Amino acid sequence: MNIYISNLSYGVDDADLNTLFAEYGEVTSAKVIMDRETGRSRGFGFVEISDDAMGQKAIDELNGAEYDGKVINVNVAKPREERSNGGGRGGYNRGGGSRGGYNSNRRY
Repeated sequence: MNIYISNLSYGVDDADLNTLFAEYGEVTSAKVIMDRETGRSRGFGFVEISDDAMGQKAIDELNGAEYDGKVINVNVAKPREERSNGGGRGGYNRGGGSRGGYNSNRRY
């Protein structure tokens, strides 16, 4: 089971997550997501636990718990959506129209 943890203290690292979730089963992966530019934690991470029942128990018991001075949110991780190039985002001047705040094609 892949578990999403948010509202983590910036001092929490991969080893801390591993230790926190180890009592709920075999942790196959524990990762705090880091900012590429600053190298600082982004305040969330993911933990994978091999047993789904134990993963659900961890979610039930840790969601809303205080950890390292902050109340953490723990949920089942949603599958990552594929990012496509181009589609979905608008460009400049979509839909036409004139610049300047009025429609220059309008007859008065």
